Amino acid sequence: MSDMCAAKSKADQTCSTSPCAGCKIQRKKCSQNCVLAPYFPQDNPHKFLLVHRVFGNGHVVKLLQDLPAEQRGDAVNSMVYEANQRFQDPVHGCAGVIKYLENKVSELQSQLASTQRELANLSMQHAKLLRFLNEGSDSHYYHGLLLENEDTHVLDDGDPMELWELPLWT
Repeated sequence: MSDMCAAKSKADQTCSTSPCAGCKIQRKKCSQNCVLAPYFPQDNPHKFLLVHRVFGNGHVVKLLQDLPAEQRGDAVNSMVYEANQRFQDPVHGCAGVIKYLENKVSELQSQLASTQRELANLSMQHAKLLRFLNEGSDSHYYHGLLLENEDTHVLDDGDPMELWELPLWT
């Protein structure tokens, strides 16, 4: 048995005495060159059962035989995902997931645009407020600061919370 295992190709054949999940479910003898064995191991029959119910054994075998060995693993993962989605949503399957994600992206883009508009509006209001506060005190204005004298307070553009620390009524 070990001589056979050493001579076989890793992607196309398996070295086990027990059948793969595909052959076990179909009650067939699993051959050394079984195309299903590397992708549907005996310990996970549910994986093959999902794919078998949606695509059928003949289609799965034909698809795997037509693909290069390096692409077969990805194809099996894709078939398993598609079959699982078809059982979760029999009407839409994967298309339902894609539509949901497209709607979510659209909703998030709308929220982002709204937040950007709000940020631009707040920036304009902040600039207007600074201009208004600095209008009558040109002699005290120096690099974004409103310098303190007897009836003014220091205002720094970088700290908007400073406005709230000043008393409103004196």
